[in-house]
Amino acid sequence: MNKNSMNMEKTKVEACNTKTGAMAKLIQQIQQTSFGEIVVTIHDSRIVQIEKREKTRFQD
Repeated sequence: MNKNSMNMEKTKVEACNTKTGAMAKLIQQIQQTSFGEIVVTIHDSRIVQIEKREKTRFQD
């Protein structure tokens, strides 16, 4: 029987002011995440915040 433990790390990343900067940061966060969630907060059609929650699972 395998036991799974989850270590969740939540990181908030403030997006850049430019469209390309925010998109580049979003793509970077996606590429660096193996398992987890990325939440994009938008105000007035602009990305203002990116939240990354990454999970690490351990097996016996």
